[in-house]
Amino acid sequence: MNTVNNLQPLELKKKLDNGEDIFLLDVREPWEFSLSAIAGSENFPLAEVVDRQQEFIFEEEIVVICHHGERSQKAAIELVECGFKTVHNLIGGIDAWSQVVDTTVPRYRSSG
Repeated sequence: MNTVNNLQPLELKKKLDNGEDIFLLDVREPWEFSLSAIAGSENFPLAEVVDRQQEFIFEEEIVVICHHGERSQKAAIELVECGFKTVHNLIGGIDAWSQVVDTTVPRYRSSG
């Protein structure tokens, strides 16, 4: 049975720097995605991921991203349950990425 892999921000950077073919799936809301994002990522809000999976069904390796890593973990589990083979959750989300990998990516606070 497939499981979700945890991926640290620096591990993702290394994969991207090596030119690995990775689909960066950002599951935050569009307003969050507009504030900060990892270059090359695509926005599919969490509530739409399962219904829109046909749009990325042929991706071999997926890294799921959110603000801090909780919504992305949920989405990653859903994708594994749908049959996707190689699914990673970015630990700490975009917030960790902006602190550890790319400080030009703005940090923000969730509303509420």
